[in-house]
Amino acid sequence: MSAQLRISYREACRQAIRDALIADPRCFVMGEDVGKYGGCYAVTKGLLEEFGPARIVDTPLAENAFTGIGIGAALAGLRPIVEIMTCNFSLLALDQIMNNAATLPHMTGGQFAVPLVIRMATGGGRQLAAQHSHSLEGWFAHIPGLKVLTPATVEDARFMLAAALADPNPVLIFEHVVLYNGESELDPAVTAVDIAHAKVRHTGRDLSLITYGNSLPKCLAAAEALARDGIQAEVIDLRVLRPLDLPTIIESVTRTRRVVIVDEGWKSGSISAEIAARLAEDALYELDAPIRRVCSREVPVPYAAHMEEAALPRVDDIVAAARALLPGRG
Repeated sequence: MSAQLRISYREACRQAIRDALIADPRCFVMGEDVGKYGGCYAVTKGLLEEFGPARIVDTPLAENAFTGIGIGAALAGLRPIVEIMTCNFSLLALDQIMNNAATLPHMTGGQFAVPLVIRMATGGGRQLAAQHSHSLEGWFAHIPGLKVLTPATVEDARFMLAAALADPNPVLIFEHVVLYNGESELDPAVTAVDIAHAKVRHTGRDLSLITYGNSLPKCLAAAEALARDGIQAEVIDLRVLRPLDLPTIIESVTRTRRVVIVDEGWKSGSISAEIAARLAEDALYELDAPIRRVCSREVPVPYAAHMEEAALPRVDDIVAAARALLPGRG
């Protein structure tokens, strides 16, 4: 049996980037503070010294410009990894991402591929205030032509990047800021993960908790709390927001017949709304109770710690939503 290795989510991301740079001379990293500073969240620390400024490229504060350069480099045959400091700032590059990266392969009838990977930090919980703390991955999941990944585990953080770089189309990877410091065991026997399927992280028969990103550990904690009351919750880690792995979702809900969707995005127009709508369309008669959602409050994420905590989904909120679907239990 292979020995387990304990590493942080941050280190898993760094190792994934380093492996990509070693494996393919066409690969390079570009973004704000990725070089001398080592990355806003220290993910690229040490890579400038190892690979040099031609492959670890510090850029000006101009997301539209350097994302456009990344698209051009991908069209020319390179394999760029573009880092946008926080997903809030990705809106400055939305024109390039949506109107160029996502559409060029289709507008050219497949004559051009855009093998671009864009990494960005997402989410609240670190008191970075409203301009650095939102969860906008659901917005990008609305756009055809993109793949949208949300690694929630060390294993996915370590191996999703390689699969993303192998994809001929643009891939966005959203790394939740709270996860960077988290550590867990990494099985050396695992050398790859797919970027097409959701994953059952905890089995159960009474209800399904469907989630992604930093809401995964919250749902796992909620499942433990519910288990103490005899309620068995299944936890589904979406992992990929576009394309959604609807068969895995429906298979789980068909067995448990109740569902709570947990999404750090705002409830209005969120990925949780999309999943709820698809369940209503394709699995309504499999449900024994209404679909419930636990999302962030519909406010800009506050700076004050107690207000930020209140604005984001909490374990207690998930437990309460689950218990409401099972009256008389717990």
